[in-house]
Amino acid sequence: SKIIKVEDFTNFPEILEGRVKTLHPKIYGGILFDKDNEKHKKDFTRTDLQLQKIDLVVVNLYPFSDVISREVSEEEAIENIDIGGVTLLRAAAKNYKNVTVLTDPKDYFDFIKNIETVEKDLEKRKYYASKAFELVAKYDECISSWFNPNLNYRKYEKVQDLKYGCNPYQKEATLCKKDTCPIEVLYGTPGYINYLDAIHSWCLVTEAQEALNCTVAASFKHTTPAGVATCKYPISDKEKLVYDLEKFDLKDCSSGRAFIRARNCDPLSSFGDFIAISGIVDETTALLIRREVSDGIIAEDYTSKALEILRKKKMGKFIILRGDKNLNLGVKEYREIFGIVLSQRSNSEKITEEYLKNIVTKNTVMPQKKREDLILATITLKYTPSNSIVIANKSQVIGVGAGQQNRVDCVKIAGNKSFMFNFRFHPKVLRLMEDFKPNLTRQEKTNCIIKYISNDFTEDEIVRWLTNFKNPKKIELLSDKDYLEKPAKGLSLSSDAFFPFRDNIDYAFRFGVDYILNPGGSISDHNVISACDEYNICMAISEKRLFLH
Repeated sequence: SKIIKVEDFTNFPEILEGRVKTLHPKIYGGILFDKDNEKHKKDFTRTDLQLQKIDLVVVNLYPFSDVISREVSEEEAIENIDIGGVTLLRAAAKNYKNVTVLTDPKDYFDFIKNIETVEKDLEKRKYYASKAFELVAKYDECISSWFNPNLNYRKYEKVQDLKYGCNPYQKEATLCKKDTCPIEVLYGTPGYINYLDAIHSWCLVTEAQEALNCTVAASFKHTTPAGVATCKYPISDKEKLVYDLEKFDLKDCSSGRAFIRARNCDPLSSFGDFIAISGIVDETTALLIRREVSDGIIAEDYTSKALEILRKKKMGKFIILRGDKNLNLGVKEYREIFGIVLSQRSNSEKITEEYLKNIVTKNTVMPQKKREDLILATITLKYTPSNSIVIANKSQVIGVGAGQQNRVDCVKIAGNKSFMFNFRFHPKVLRLMEDFKPNLTRQEKTNCIIKYISNDFTEDEIVRWLTNFKNPKKIELLSDKDYLEKPAKGLSLSSDAFFPFRDNIDYAFRFGVDYILNPGGSISDHNVISACDEYNICMAISEKRLFLH
């Protein structure tokens, strides 16, 4: 094809050092001409105008955003504000019924390959036009923000409608993406809360896998982790009994080990959870998941057999998501609520062993496995609503105290949950496991055990509770002496903010905590350190608070 210079086409030279080149009636008449408009046809037949129809507009704008990304003068920045190019795009996009407009070099090959069909494909030209308007809008937003840095523009592209928001009466709920969506829906219809759980749990297990170099699983319930665990420890014979794993071999199943340990940190709270697994879900893991009452799962990927099993769960309504590990948190995040917008730098803080360098107690011995427990607990804190305390042991989060108004209540809640977890392996509880009636569901057994450990009975309730066993007369309730025995020692506790008073340490020691990590910074730090020294607790100060609200 013959290439014609703009000035030869318009018979008018460019002026103002190129600032005015394409802004000419002959060009815009050719672009905006509507062949179905009779008045337009009259203008096109005028010999004094010499108008020619233009069918294709391809424009690359001045790279304004690239220019201002480096140190440049105001004059250079302004000279890189495209005027004619933007106008060409707007004109061509407006008249997409008659003109094709290309703005994305990625579309060039597709257009060339299908040039004949594009000329007849109105929807395709409309798609190209929409990309042109989007580019122009983004270009203008960049310029506007440069002139006035107090202006921030956000673009949200709807991915799908949601059934409703947090509550059924909160209609018009949608999932939107800002740039790309790191979650792919394979099966099911996720809701508003499902997505919140999926996002937080996926960030948690992805970060924990990177830090600990192993597969990690999490059980989330209403934006709070009920349990988190890695695959590092083999499943013991006691765990096989308590977790009902007699028919499963998890020796070579890292995702299965991580999942079953995470799900059993607090099985009462995990009922109806959302699962996250940083690895690939295989057939064995899928069979384990199939047994549980759960809303859905997000994982790195799934084998074909695993997908076949999970697709049938909940009569085909089980939510199956695939997560992208290349998480792009962005520099800033925004939250819109009640007509106002809050923004902050995204929490890209990485929890590493650097957090444990500053040990401030007389006891400075912190074994590597306990360091890993504290890292796992601290990463869990990062995705747990504040105030929060997390207790971990053997690469497993066994106590989460979250969302309380005071820190000592968090310690008590996390401590009681860890106590409950460890007491499930008490000899009397293990004997209960062997005497259940065969018709009980796994969750009913869990509820019975929790009731038993809590010793929360009225006389009538005991009678009903005993009907769950084959030999009720042989059942022996827990005694005061049983409760006085510490079910575990050497636990690791992490706090998302400083301890305001030493009572946090007093309670932590009661629950068997021997290793602590907290940000420090309280005026009572010396009292807290002194309390740790009294109990021979090893404590490190990270100087990094990890609130989530």
